[in-house]
Amino acid sequence: MSDQPAILIVEDEKNTREGLERTLNRKYHVIQADNGDKALRLLAEQPVDILLTDLRMPGMDGLTLVRRAIAHESQPVCIVLTAYGSIESAVEAMKVGAYDFLTKPLNLDQLEIVIERALHSRQIENENRNLRTQLDKKFGLEAIIGRTPAMEELFKLIRQVAPSRATVLIQGESGTGKELVAHAIHNLSPRARGPFIAVHCAALPQSLLESELFGHEKGAFTGAVERRRGRFEMAEGGTLFLDEISEIAPAIQVKLLRVLEEWKFERVGGQETLEADIRLLTATNNNLKQLAQEGKLRNDLFYRLNVVAINLPPLRARRDDIPLLSRHFMRDFALANNRKIEDISADALDALIAYDWPGNVRELRNVIEQMVVLGRGTRLTARDLPAAVRETGHAVHQGGGATSAPGSIKDANRRMIMAALETAGGNRTLAATKLGISRRTLHRKLREFGMEHKGADQADNQKEEGRKANSETP
Repeated sequence: MSDQPAILIVEDEKNTREGLERTLNRKYHVIQADNGDKALRLLAEQPVDILLTDLRMPGMDGLTLVRRAIAHESQPVCIVLTAYGSIESAVEAMKVGAYDFLTKPLNLDQLEIVIERALHSRQIENENRNLRTQLDKKFGLEAIIGRTPAMEELFKLIRQVAPSRATVLIQGESGTGKELVAHAIHNLSPRARGPFIAVHCAALPQSLLESELFGHEKGAFTGAVERRRGRFEMAEGGTLFLDEISEIAPAIQVKLLRVLEEWKFERVGGQETLEADIRLLTATNNNLKQLAQEGKLRNDLFYRLNVVAINLPPLRARRDDIPLLSRHFMRDFALANNRKIEDISADALDALIAYDWPGNVRELRNVIEQMVVLGRGTRLTARDLPAAVRETGHAVHQGGGATSAPGSIKDANRRMIMAALETAGGNRTLAATKLGISRRTLHRKLREFGMEHKGADQADNQKEEGRKANSETP
């Protein structure tokens, strides 16, 4: 296959077809077809960049060919030729998706210019399509990995809220993926083609944050040597994501409240009122409601920010996702570091599941990267784990029975399960849902802790049936 762009010429007149080939084959890989049916067969056999077709042909006409070619997987750019100079035919061709049209007799210089422009347009479209695919993979729902009930609910909520313009407050511990959720909301929204602008409010001194958000005029303060656009202006037509929103000072809270009420603001030191055509998403790992009650956050701002709240579960509350996440990170880092890593051993996964992950998914990701880089074989095992994680797994396996040393991980896990069972009235299906694990995993943990007893499944099923019956009673 030639590295040159491929042009398919579809023309029933042999002399015209061969004349075009002689003109174009110096720069392009040229293919010929004398009718529409043959052209479609050629499209099915090889990728084509440009389809150059006559409008008037026996059998399938040029318009029908253009319609079917555009729907083809290779999506060639279509240029139509007409001997009649018919504006109506040309307009119809453009309506069905043709890039441009030329009238016969052809000006060959003009033809080459149109082909070059068409190829440039195709290149830009392909680059945009590839970029959108990469963004979807990196920042769409595909990037948020999980199959536990808690994560399924999260995906459902993201899909529900994304099409709206509602302000969203994303809450969760550090490392749970708040910015990934913000990206997913943006990419699933009508503003996906607009910019996504992120500001980490705690990373900037409060003296600079106002200027960073709203911009400033020349001479507004010492060092303001020119006008500067703020993040609200940069996010025009798109989404503005304010991470660590709890860190903003009272003076900025007032200005932000006005934006949320009127969608208007002024630059620092400016008189001109600007419109804010943005979607606002915010995130925090603090309890905003409590901060409002303590007077550290304005109550009216809290209610404006908390239109829709999304709460991200910590990793310890969805332990069944840990093998899925671990293998995903393993594949990514093995590829990035040119390592042949095929799997993770059962003992390593058990230790990863047992560990409490105070740094959540971010910490797990870092641990897997370390294991891939420092691993000594094609399979990650418990010996590749960092000491803190390995010791946790060892404590779980060596503890035995329902008792263990006070303060151990196993004892903490046992108490967490007992609390969930008590809250669920002994119903293990509900307890598993609250813990973010499957019922099978809960049963396995109960057996490990010596809390399982004969007939437990039957009793649990009877409780579940009784609960359903009571809920159905009028």
